[in-house]
Order: sequence, then C-alpha cells, then structure tokens
Amino acid sequence: MAWRRWRGIAAFMVVLLAAGCGGGMKIEDFAQGKPELRLEQYFAGKTRAAGLFEDRFGTVRRTFVVDIDGTWDGTTLTLDEDFLYNDGEKQRRIWRLTKTGDRTWEGRADDVIGVATGREAGNAFQFGYRINLKVGESTWEVRFDDWMFRIDEDVVLNTARVYRWGIWIGTVQLAFRRA
Repeated sequence: MAWRRWRGIAAFMVVLLAAGCGGGMKIEDFAQGKPELRLEQYFAGKTRAAGLFEDRFGTVRRTFVVDIDGTWDGTTLTLDEDFLYNDGEKQRRIWRLTKTGDRTWEGRADDVIGVATGREAGNAFQFGYRINLKVGESTWEVRFDDWMFRIDEDVVLNTARVYRWGIWIGTVQLAFRRA
C-alpha cells in the first residue's frame, strides 16, 4: 500500500515539474514589436511608476509608487529608484545596467545577488535576477523573472513573477510613465 502512495506522489511531482518546463514566452517572439524599447533611451531622465505585489492566491499585499532618475553615459544606465509603499515604508535602490552587446545587459544593485541579465527585442525586455528582499522582519532570497513591454512613447508595462526556493510566490505589476 505504501508503494501506491509513493507512486502517486512521484506521478504528481513529474506533472508539477513538466508544467514548469518549456513553453512560455521567448524574447525573440517580440523582435518585430513596436514601438521599440531601448532601455538607455526610454529610462534616460525622469520616470514615475505605480505598481502592486499580488501573492499567488490573488491577494494584493502591497502597492507602491517609484520615482526613477535615469542617466546614460554611453555604457552604463544608472537608475536611481525611490520607492514609497502604501504602508509608508520608503526604499531606495540604485541599478547600474551595463550594455554588454547590441541588445544584452548586465545589472547590479546592492541587494541583488550576483549579476542580473537582460535581453531586449522589439518592444520587449526580459530581465532575470536574484535579490535579498525584505519581508517584515525577515530577508528572503527570491528570484525575479521580469518582462517589460513598451506600449507607446510614454508607457512601459512590467510583469515580474517572483519565486522563492523555485516556487512561484507572486507577481509584481508595474506601469512606468516618462515624466
């Protein structure tokens, strides 16, 4: 009888793993998307964004606004971000994004673990990184899978799936507007 239970658990795990593999969006799928998103052009200057974090059960846990001051020196895009959360908490993050190829990027920030990597194609940008995220009194290591899409001259929409221990825990949705 115990073997049947283990066989059922093993079958469930195979289905779970298969569901997380393959498929999904590929940056190349957006190569013809317009208007084109070039980070160094869009984020140079002042940008304001508003967003929220929704847990995997569909509950909005937090909302925020962020003011971004971007500077481009020909190689590095620096994004100085000031967050204000609905509970009054403030946070600052400074991203340093280095262009490593025609449409590839590496990013660093103080709370980012290692190096973030990103790719542009058409109107899209995909950005992956691990970060130490403050959650209450704790700090969690989480992984972000960010997708940005330029909608028009002024607006970029961002959806980021957030994972902890490889398990999807929620989604950040964010709308950027150039000032």
